[in-house]
Amino acid sequence: MRTIDWTPADAGGNAVIALIDQTLLPGELKVLQIHTVDQLIDAIHRLAVRGAPALGIAGAMGAALAFQNGDDHTARAEAQRLRDARPTAVNLAWGVDQAVARFADGLDAVIETALQIRDDDVLSSHAMASRGLELLQELLPDKIESGLNLLTICNTGALAAVERGTALAVIEEVFLQGHLRNVVACETRPLFQGARLTAWELDKMGAPHQTIVDSAANFLMARGEIDAVLVGADRITANGDAANKIGTFSLALGAQFAGIPFLVVAPESTIDVHTATGSSITIEDRGTDEVVVINGRRMSPVATTSINPAFDVTPAELITAIVTEKRVIRPSAGQFPSDAIVTERLATARP
Repeated sequence: MRTIDWTPADAGGNAVIALIDQTLLPGELKVLQIHTVDQLIDAIHRLAVRGAPALGIAGAMGAALAFQNGDDHTARAEAQRLRDARPTAVNLAWGVDQAVARFADGLDAVIETALQIRDDDVLSSHAMASRGLELLQELLPDKIESGLNLLTICNTGALAAVERGTALAVIEEVFLQGHLRNVVACETRPLFQGARLTAWELDKMGAPHQTIVDSAANFLMARGEIDAVLVGADRITANGDAANKIGTFSLALGAQFAGIPFLVVAPESTIDVHTATGSSITIEDRGTDEVVVINGRRMSPVATTSINPAFDVTPAELITAIVTEKRVIRPSAGQFPSDAIVTERLATARP
């Protein structure tokens, strides 16, 4: 089952977006039928659909819904509302913009663009998985044959994309090739996306895994119980800074102390060459209730409020490598994502 997909119109009807409601996992697997941009924005705000690649696809498909359900003027207004639904993740805006750019060509062209983004994401996930495994073989040649102990945070698997995912796709590839000893998944506060979603995906693939509270991760790394850290990203800036789920920066510091690789795995659509550094990224704060209310029970006094940033920014110098579907970029060695992409574009540009 795909995390998000386009269901074509039947006779006399309109097309809809079908997506897994991730707020109900692991207890219930439910597919939502999204008919309007309002419904999609609600799903994004509730984190029923989340993960950078999946949000890019949601953005493109949502723009197609807007165009299907209105005219050029109303569709552009709806697309802008959708674009603004999650300010930190660049993929959502990127997906919207790709689809809106085809409005002048008609609905079929807009849908074609959205489906191409979906299909490209599937190919990207497989490419990142293979490239990430090759990098781990290069970085950890003495450990990989006996099996790697890998640490991750949040959810970067198929639920964050269409199929396979990003960092968890690499972990899956390590497992499929017989090189995995164990995966340690941070529970990931405040919505437990590691304990709920990553553990669910690892269980489905039959991979050995354990969960930990986020604050235990650095202790395990310091004791030598982790061989490498693999994370995703919601935005990577031109200099290689990476915004990801809150707690990622701490993992990068722990990996540096322990002397182990810290890898960011993300599609090239997550690289924002127009944002120079991580200090320019808008960090979403999701409010108090996600922190102090668990299973309907308030854990703090009523007057207690929370600082609840959904993301943090890991400086480029702490990142061993960024793995995309096309390349490996090594920020800690002075390589910039913007340089790699600009060089490629210049090489392939028409004279």
